[in-house]
Amino acid sequence: MAFRHRPLILILAATLALGFAGDAFARMGGGSSFGSRGARTFSAPSATPLAPRAAPMERSMTSPNDRNLRRPAPFSQGGFFSGGFGRGLLGGFIGAGLFGLLFGHGLFGGLGGGLSILGLLLQIGLLFLLFKFVMGFVRGRRPAFQGTAFDSRAGQGLGQPEPGAQGGFGGGPGSLRRETKLEVATADFSVFEQRLVAIQSAFGAEDFDRLRALATPEMASYLAEELADNAKKGLVNRVSDVTFLQGDLSEAWREPQGEYATVAMRFSLIDTMADRVSGKIVSGDPAPQQVTEVWTFARPVGGVPDDWKLSAIQQT
Repeated sequence: MAFRHRPLILILAATLALGFAGDAFARMGGGSSFGSRGARTFSAPSATPLAPRAAPMERSMTSPNDRNLRRPAPFSQGGFFSGGFGRGLLGGFIGAGLFGLLFGHGLFGGLGGGLSILGLLLQIGLLFLLFKFVMGFVRGRRPAFQGTAFDSRAGQGLGQPEPGAQGGFGGGPGSLRRETKLEVATADFSVFEQRLVAIQSAFGAEDFDRLRALATPEMASYLAEELADNAKKGLVNRVSDVTFLQGDLSEAWREPQGEYATVAMRFSLIDTMADRVSGKIVSGDPAPQQVTEVWTFARPVGGVPDDWKLSAIQQT
């Protein structure tokens, strides 16, 4: 009986491990990737030593080009399981097997004696198919990266677009995508550091006016919404001792509608979620934590360093 329950135990253990995985402290933005990077919103930022990869954008007011970004849904290719009958048959086998598993009969309770080894192999095979099916479904729902037509070497990602490249500020179809290299000076990097500390501090202080002054309207609205949700729950996200540690330029470019700079930044901070009335910490760690995120800043064409505003945050 214990052997028959072993697959169920393994499934439950894996589920719990995934459920408890994640940061041990609160994050501005909840540890998600959100905002806009102009025409590159749904393109992967160029890799840097600090951030070899950045998570795709999960929330943005920029509309992706569905034709270029959307990948085929799972089972969209030809084959036995590409039709409704094949999927229904596979689902019936898996559903019946899991039902038997929950009630202690194994995936196929009728198999015994000389067929026990065959039953074990079938259980392993069906668990593998179940895992493959779930992962295929999840991957199919994620927005795919759309490669840029530029040099993707670390710290550059700049240059002239390919002839006829489409895109635009919102990445929508039909608009001409014209991007040119943008030189980032020492004064710009100093502002990026200042913005990091100022925005995190303003978020911890729930200073809406300061956030609106330091971030684009889109980002300010997301952060204000998050603070309002915390208040409804009787919680406050306390952020303090923000210290910039290191930064890498990923890419910087100019579009007709604005200028953008994406930088990977490593910093430390104390980030906790506390009860608004009692002050008791409900999540997070009162000790300093180190974080690496990819931030994008935007400003009008021809702007000065002080014009940079936070436009997007992506996790690494």
